Formats: sequence, structure tokens, C-alpha cells
Amino acid sequence: MSMPRVVSAEALDHLAAHDPAAQRSRRDLLRIHSVMGTRAMVCNGWQALVGNRRAGSALRILELGAGDGRLLLGVARALRPAWPHVQLSLLDRQDLVSAATLAGYAAAGWRVKVEVADVLAWADEARAESAVRSPPAPPWDLISTTLFLHHFEGEQLDALLAAIAARSQRFFACEPRRAWLALAGSHLVGAIGANAVTRQDAVLSVQAGFRANEIAARWPGAANDWACREQAAGLFSHCFSARRRGAD
Repeated sequence: MSMPRVVSAEALDHLAAHDPAAQRSRRDLLRIHSVMGTRAMVCNGWQALVGNRRAGSALRILELGAGDGRLLLGVARALRPAWPHVQLSLLDRQDLVSAATLAGYAAAGWRVKVEVADVLAWADEARAESAVRSPPAPPWDLISTTLFLHHFEGEQLDALLAAIAARSQRFFACEPRRAWLALAGSHLVGAIGANAVTRQDAVLSVQAGFRANEIAARWPGAANDWACREQAAGLFSHCFSARRRGAD
């Protein structure tokens, strides 16, 4: 029996940045990422799309829904030997990146810019750019998201994917897998000390997650313009990647 996709508002998205429950929940997410192996999935997904970048110009990466940036700091440290020159932009609707996290990126040799913006406004800007320039030059070598796309459905999801395709050479997403095993796991996050916000949101995330080829079916690029791959990853995750054909 298949599980229908249901997108619901998650509690963390409606808490102030400095709310103690929100701060605790973001710490919970780091532990959940550790259990899920998210950092390795992102590293592997990025490297499969980009390859080795020890030489050449700086790689331009944009993370949408970046949160406090600590997950990608682990990615930066792991990829530093292969990717020593990276310009990373962290976009989120709240400014959550601490000075300590920024210092960690600097120590890894990655130049980081924090952008505070609503992602749907960002998508609207991309649509406006496309109307002026056809086609616009993609400003990003790679756009990435982690546990973020599942917040959107319908026209909003389509608009976001269209903006990503217009502004990037490559795209990688790591999302919750919508499956019964993942749902069972989401009910057990209290075992690692997760608070009430995280326990509620974990279940909602799985219910809004993806399976099969649901993201690829909405990807706006023509099949002959993009090479796409979508698959289950680990026990609880679902990954999608897209590479514009001819991207260097």
C-alpha cells in the first residue's frame, strides 16, 4: 500500500530564531543527520556531479534553506582536499549562521556569504531574469538543498525547481524518503533525546517526503538538456541530482 504525500507546516519553521525550543531542535537535527549519514550522502552526491576541483576557478555553490550552516561545514571539511577553492552562499529566511560556524568555513578555506531571503521570492527573481534574458547565464555551478524541498508542493514546488534549473549547472537534493520504514524511524527520534518540536516535525517530514521518480517528473529541463538521477539512499533518505549536459 503506497503512502500518499501530505505536506504540513512544521513547528520549527514558525519559531523565532532564538527560541530555546528552536535552538534545541536544530541541535537535534545534527544528531539525526549523523544517524542518517546525510553528510556522506551530500559529499558523494556533490562529487558525482562535479568531480575533482583541485585546480581552476572557485566553485560557486548555493545552498537553499541552509539553516545554521553546520551540516555543510562538515561537508566543507570533508571535501577540502578535493575542493580547496569554493565560494559558498547560504540562503535562508533567518540569519542563523554563527560567527563560530563562519570561522570554521574560513579555516577550511571556503569563502562563505550568508543571504537572508525567502526562497519563493528568490524563485520569483529567477523568473523575472528569465523574462529579460533568454536564456540567462546560470550563476551557480551547483545548487543544493538538504531536507528542504519537502516543504513545498504544487505550483510552489514547480516554481522553485524551475528557478533552480534556470540558475544552475547542477542540482542536488537530499530529502526524507516517504516509506513505512522511514515513518517508523521518525517516531523513534525521541530515543536520541529529540525535543517535542523535532519529534513532531520528523513525522511530518517523512509524510511530505519523496519516493520513486517524483522529483524528476517535475524537473523542468528537457530530457536531452539534463542528465537526472533519483534514488533511495540509506535507510531513510531520498536523493535527486541533475546535471546540465555540457557543464564543465
